[in-house]
Amino acid sequence: RFGPDELAALRGLGAPGGGSLFPEGFLDWLSNLSLSLDVDAIPEGTVVFPNEPLLRVSGPLVEAQILESLLLNIVNFQTLVATKSARIRIAAKGDPVLEFGLRRAQGVDGALAASRAAYVGGAAATSNVLAGTRYGIPVRGTHAHSWVMSWDTEREAFEAFADAHPKNAIFLVDTYDTLDGVRNAVAVGQEMRSKGHELAGLRLDSGDLAALSIEARRILDEGGFPNASISASNDLDEHVIKSLKEQGARIDTWGVGTKLVTAYDEPALGGVYKLAALKRKGGAWVDKVKLSEQAAKTSTPGRHQVRRFRSENGTFAGDAIFDLGRAPAAGARVVVVDPLDGTRRTAFAAGTPAEDLLVPAVRQGKVVYQTPTLRESRDRALAQVKALPEGTKRFLNPHLYPVGLEESLYERRTRLILAARGFGG
Repeated sequence: RFGPDELAALRGLGAPGGGSLFPEGFLDWLSNLSLSLDVDAIPEGTVVFPNEPLLRVSGPLVEAQILESLLLNIVNFQTLVATKSARIRIAAKGDPVLEFGLRRAQGVDGALAASRAAYVGGAAATSNVLAGTRYGIPVRGTHAHSWVMSWDTEREAFEAFADAHPKNAIFLVDTYDTLDGVRNAVAVGQEMRSKGHELAGLRLDSGDLAALSIEARRILDEGGFPNASISASNDLDEHVIKSLKEQGARIDTWGVGTKLVTAYDEPALGGVYKLAALKRKGGAWVDKVKLSEQAAKTSTPGRHQVRRFRSENGTFAGDAIFDLGRAPAAGARVVVVDPLDGTRRTAFAAGTPAEDLLVPAVRQGKVVYQTPTLRESRDRALAQVKALPEGTKRFLNPHLYPVGLEESLYERRTRLILAARGFGG
């Protein structure tokens, strides 16, 4: 909706040559705008791949255009963070991953979106209490170094924290000397046990996390606390976690902040919003294609759907993008062509189990989709990642999952590109 305040702001925008940027008739039209769009979308928590449409927006062109930046902002950023979270969870091999990124996220709103997306991607909890309250995400965290430094000794700090939080006593042990900190944690844990409480664990935040965790585990076990957990933080990501695992680190829980909420090594997702087909009033759909000097930026015409095929053991086998107006029959043989290399093709035999991914979300401006809970979206994401072929989950030289255009769509796209460049019709 465009209310009085929004219309006044638009009315106040000046044109470069003088006068108002927007004519009054357009502003009057905006004041009565009621969206009549249809939106089809891939359900949140679904594994997706490059070149696939995540949303299909159909309706009056001006309405669809108004939504472009909003949709891209929501989908691009949260897809990026959810993907990073899934990769980190793969590296952790079932250990809980805690999202610790509030202080490094891009703004308060960015921090909330990042916490939400990280949870969908597989994080077990967040340290962002507002995100936990708003979205129902489990909240976990530990005390800061400043807590330890505000007492005369580390042991006093641990004792005070144990008195305040006897059911959640996790001590940050590296403020001064890490292994001395572990010994102090054991001593305070023994005091707690005499009062009927138990040491929950400790957190490492610096140094050689592999070596320190191994030694910390030994001290805890010998001190009588084999069930006390060891958490670790300090600029972790999937690559560091994988390396620490290979070194035999005795870490139970991974706190990941900066490199998760900023997707540090790939900090932007290049999702785009393209006009793919146009229908004049009373006419038929006409395919539209955008050309580019870069093959990857040439668009695909048509109104698209994604069909995902499964292998006999239930894992995902490949995805076909097809046009709704020329959809292959359910259960039919489908040939998929790599849009960047027409010689790379994958055939799925007739009868191969498959599902179409884009489902109705909005019809004539009204939401028709029953939105799952965030936990249900997270469960879907975990199940989807599990169904990926193992080779696609390698961090180094992963197997390329087959994704491409259904053969007839590929051929039509090629003809339109050639025609637009003056070669044939």
